[in-house]
Amino acid sequence: MSDLASPSHPTRRAALKFLATAPMLPLGALASSTLLSGCATGRGPVASNYLSSSFSSMAAPSLANAAAMATTTVGSSLQVQLRDNTTQNYKLAYHPFFVTGDMVPDGKGGTVLSGGYVDINNRPIIDRSVPGKERQIFSDSPDGTSLLGLPNATVPGVKGKAVFAVVQFEYTTRDQAGTDAYGTLPSPIAVLTLDQDPATGKLSLVKYHNVDMSKAHGLWITCGASLSPWNTHLSSEEYEPDAPFAAENAQFKKFSKNVYGDETRANPYHYGHLPEVTVHPDGTGTVKKHYNMGRISHELVQVMPDNRTVLMGDDATNSGLFVFVADREKDLSSGTLYVGKLGTGFSIDPAAEGAKISWIKLGHATSAEIEQMANTLKPADIMTVLKTDPSDASFTKVFYNGNANWIKVKPGMEKAAAFLETHRYAYLAGGSMGFSKMEGTTVNIKDKVAYSALQNIQDSMVKTGKGWNAASGIALDKALIAGGVMAHKLDGGQKDLSSSPINSDWMPVHTKALLVGEDIAADALGNKANPNLVANPDNLKFSEKMRTLFIGEDSGSHINNFVWAYNVDTKQLSRLMSMPAGGEATGLHVVDDLNGWTYIMSNFQHAGDWNSLHGKVQATLDPLIRANYKDRFGAAVGYLTADPTSLKLG
Repeated sequence: MSDLASPSHPTRRAALKFLATAPMLPLGALASSTLLSGCATGRGPVASNYLSSSFSSMAAPSLANAAAMATTTVGSSLQVQLRDNTTQNYKLAYHPFFVTGDMVPDGKGGTVLSGGYVDINNRPIIDRSVPGKERQIFSDSPDGTSLLGLPNATVPGVKGKAVFAVVQFEYTTRDQAGTDAYGTLPSPIAVLTLDQDPATGKLSLVKYHNVDMSKAHGLWITCGASLSPWNTHLSSEEYEPDAPFAAENAQFKKFSKNVYGDETRANPYHYGHLPEVTVHPDGTGTVKKHYNMGRISHELVQVMPDNRTVLMGDDATNSGLFVFVADREKDLSSGTLYVGKLGTGFSIDPAAEGAKISWIKLGHATSAEIEQMANTLKPADIMTVLKTDPSDASFTKVFYNGNANWIKVKPGMEKAAAFLETHRYAYLAGGSMGFSKMEGTTVNIKDKVAYSALQNIQDSMVKTGKGWNAASGIALDKALIAGGVMAHKLDGGQKDLSSSPINSDWMPVHTKALLVGEDIAADALGNKANPNLVANPDNLKFSEKMRTLFIGEDSGSHINNFVWAYNVDTKQLSRLMSMPAGGEATGLHVVDDLNGWTYIMSNFQHAGDWNSLHGKVQATLDPLIRANYKDRFGAAVGYLTADPTSLKLG
């Protein structure tokens, strides 16, 4: 086809450049130069022509189309409004790179098992639960994902532009015999080299590289993740193993056995931290674990634009709002840890004013010194922890993961307690340790607002609930199982409660509810939360260009979990995508511009993980999900893309 221009038919290059001036999801596999040139108009590339974006909302799938409930289903579209009052519409679709358990290219001429588990010596971990069916274990629960580009990337086999995705695998649900395997395996992280087609933005997998975790002691339950402003993947280790009682923890002993071949060798103080993965131009990656950011239930962190302030999700009962302020930009190896204290007025009513947040300094440390403490100290060296009341006034009653503990810090061990027994010490220091399931975090830079997801609003947030304590400043009359999203106003010039200045312009100073779900009596499908509202929000990501908060669900209330888009200006909530029934939406990541293209990354976990919620659909959907996803052992890693069948440029 000729690439010569005419007044009514610009060059294909000009048409593509025009497309790239607005937020554009990449086209699907059917995109072609014929389609683009055939639909192109005479409008030239004007970067300032973009005005806004919005998403249409798809209907929730039903048993009228059972197949749609048993896979990733997308029925939404993106509308791009231009300043000349014209609109471009793009139907969305989902494009997986692989389903875990697939053999994928290793970049060396061979293949590797996607989502496969290895021990501390990088040897495959074998599922021997069914004699005669021995196989390497692979994950059904991919989670945090980052998409990034690097200058001077050089990976053989890339024909367009090399871009990279970092994908972590949180856990596997069960072995082949059906025995629960949650949290018993060291979480792998892979770097994917992707070939980006310059003409369509389509991403194709070229290389899969497992990052060596031996120097990080292996990883423990990696959940959500984010991309740092300096282009590294910030991982997570949630539900930190309870160190004082690790010897009686069967899950942790199985983990130790799988990592080291010895159920007593793993050190609980090595887990519950923040791993950071750096991607290299050859498609490999290396990891370092930061031990000085609080040993909490790290879910998903957000680094603020100052490259120093880190807001952290804490996915636990009796969790807190934590912030780490690094000493230097783009370097998390040293800094100060703070826990929030709520003022009066905390509410989950979006119409309510909300509550002020003050900050308590827990300590300053380097990662190296806390790692050394983790290597050498035992729990009894740091504090005494009792599960029954000793009737001794020298002990303080705290709540840890919903349960009462009585604690006493050993003399001179305050720093060790702050960074290795963070939940207990933060409670002792006066932090508001009353949140439940605080998960994803993200930031709206223009408005200077951060967002936190509360997957469930229950237990320690509800008066008389499990772990509730008046000192937290949270005292709801009843639970909201469907959860919600909180918005935190950010500001500088703050002092901690000891009157010392906080060296950050991005500290949360006020919190109020933004969006909440609605609990309902079970509907015809079995949903226990309104299917037309967000329920059990987990992953959060914000697009500055689209002014949109993206929300992924981890719901025990919706039959199908969804990915939503919420425009913070128009207040429009749109359902973009439905996950297979029983599966969780994970790996949410939004990139406004990567070589001119916009991407929404999304994975799912544990499709067909049935419970009492699914009684009305399980019989119909179970065989379909088993057929789609390796008898329920597989899960997809991929991204939302534009379907070119609806592409219009005029």
